[in-house]
Amino acid sequence: MVTDLLAQAQRLQAPEIDYLAVAPILIVLGAACLSVLVEAFLPKAQRWSSQVVLTLLTLVAAGIALIVHAKDALPQGLVTLAGTVAVDKPVIFLWATLLVLGLGAVLLIADRSVEPGGAFVAEASVLPGTKQDRAQANRLGMQTEVFPLTLFALGGMMVFVAANDLLTMFIALEVLSLPLYLMCGLARRRRLLSQEAAVKYFLLGAFASAFFLYGVALLYGYAGSVKLADIAAATSGTDRSDTLLYAGFGLLVVGLLFKASVGPFHAWTPDVYQGAPTPVTAFMAACTKVAAFGGILRVLFVAFERSSWEWNGVLWGVAIASMVIGAVLGLTQTDVKRMIAYSSVAHAGFLLVGSISLSQQGLSGTMFYLMAYGFTTIAAFGVVSLVRNADGEATHLSQWAGLAKRSPVTAAVFTFLLLALAGIPLTSGFIGKFVVFAAALESGMAPLVVVALIASAVAAFFYLRVIVLMYFSEPAADGPTVSVPGSMTTIAITLGVAITLVLGVYPRYALEWAGAGGFIF
Repeated sequence: MVTDLLAQAQRLQAPEIDYLAVAPILIVLGAACLSVLVEAFLPKAQRWSSQVVLTLLTLVAAGIALIVHAKDALPQGLVTLAGTVAVDKPVIFLWATLLVLGLGAVLLIADRSVEPGGAFVAEASVLPGTKQDRAQANRLGMQTEVFPLTLFALGGMMVFVAANDLLTMFIALEVLSLPLYLMCGLARRRRLLSQEAAVKYFLLGAFASAFFLYGVALLYGYAGSVKLADIAAATSGTDRSDTLLYAGFGLLVVGLLFKASVGPFHAWTPDVYQGAPTPVTAFMAACTKVAAFGGILRVLFVAFERSSWEWNGVLWGVAIASMVIGAVLGLTQTDVKRMIAYSSVAHAGFLLVGSISLSQQGLSGTMFYLMAYGFTTIAAFGVVSLVRNADGEATHLSQWAGLAKRSPVTAAVFTFLLLALAGIPLTSGFIGKFVVFAAALESGMAPLVVVALIASAVAAFFYLRVIVLMYFSEPAADGPTVSVPGSMTTIAITLGVAITLVLGVYPRYALEWAGAGGFIF
């Protein structure tokens, strides 16, 4: 028996790993582990500066590694790590988008000038509402554990969009989700609301993960494998019951749509966006959206493209529901962060329109839309964090009345970002919607495009309502003030606004890059 085991061990070969191809992931996750050690061993006074420097250097190093690989990458891409990770043109595009968006989010997270001490609680163990809680709100320290959590979440997102089998995708889903659950409960002010948001996100996220994993189990029963390529081959012809395919696909997609904030699987979104620290909300709204739709695109294009006639109608209904829910319920919101949350639900419906077109034009258009939406959202939440009163951020719409008279620059920047979200020409939002809707028309989905255009017109109303409120209403005597942003928040907002403008005026390079190639498996 021992001889047989030794013989088998000799036949086993270590999987081939292209370390340059996966270097961005290794750098981000390795730095996350190093960041944990920094948190454990450095004196408290040195942690913030060390964590900020380490995190920013990590993102820059991962970006350089990605550029080096992209220059020498095979045109068709490659599969590595025993077939579990595929690094192709869409993955390189999504990784680059995630790293730059992550840079903007980290700058918002690290800023300690808008909120003295930072947006995060000084001591997370203090009970909300107590005397100690009120005291920590005025202290200058912050929980620097947020930096390793951010890196772990970002690393999970990068693995998620490159996963070539469903088990790897599930592990990446948990790696990106668990840090976010914790980060949502670390707000310095309104901590009860923040912790409530974290609990809601955790509980609903656990249900979504269970749906995803049960779907993986059923698809394994159908295809005999969890690899996307094997599932695609099985859908072409197998003697197994199609019931496993339908049920498995349905449960799998529920988990993916939950993470992407697609209605009607959006119940967590408005509460979590409102309760989480605003820098974390920006990180979730931008980076998680990119990661979730990156995963959806890979699953639909690689594993289920050949069976699209079986599920296309269902996702039509989901896309319509998401657009209608986001546009209609967004009209009723009186909180800026909740309004942007329902805007996110509507945009998720628009993104799903491009995803289910199953064409190269739909793939490139959806990825461009993800990039455009991400930078606009990062900048928008950066602006939201600047409008403050004695209790912290002033997010009720009534407090934004007459903001243009208090701070013309802030109002002008926010107006431009709202117009981009509405899809007005000369902004990235217009180009994003145009290319996605054009791909849908090319694929014969004209009725869905008509619904999307109507939903866009309805959603434009609640963006314009805020603009009218800022410019044509009198400010209250005790209205909020607009904080002068520190250098980090200024860079993050400027980055988002600049890219929103550039992609709206000259989108050619980004569109060509997004359409450079398709998925491999």
